[in-house]
Order: sequence, then C-alpha cells, then structure tokens
Amino acid sequence: MDSKYTYKGIDITLDVYEKLTDVLELISKEDSITFDEAFRVFAGSLTYEALADPRTLMWSESAPFILDEFQRERAENQRA
Repeated sequence: MDSKYTYKGIDITLDVYEKLTDVLELISKEDSITFDEAFRVFAGSLTYEALADPRTLMWSESAPFILDEFQRERAENQRA
C-alpha cells in the first residue's frame, strides 16, 4: 500500500491526518459548528492546501499555529 503523504521517504500520513483532526476540532469549537462543517470550511482554504502538501512542512507545526494561519487567511479574504 502506498502512503498518501511522505516526506524524505518517511510515511507521514498519520501525522497529517492527526494534525488535520486537531485543527478541525479547534475550528469546530471556535466557530460553534460541527466537525463536518469545519471540514467544509477548512477544505477550501490555502491553509488546508499547505497542510496537505508535505513539502510545505505545515504538518509539522502545531494545531494552534495552523489555526492562526487559517484565521489570518479568512480575515484577508473578508477584506477583499
């Protein structure tokens, strides 16, 4: 079975999925929405794209850091 996410030959799939879960839980709590709704909101973001791309190393950051990046992106999009 091929891993979906690898970095320098190391399987980081579980790391990415766990980080995604942590971020979605934070968004869900902060926005008072369900986990599934949080995924729909987050999945369309550039922050999500960065998290899903192992080369960015976003997966190695903390969930609160990723949430801050997402909030920053949302604020910029609201201003535009």
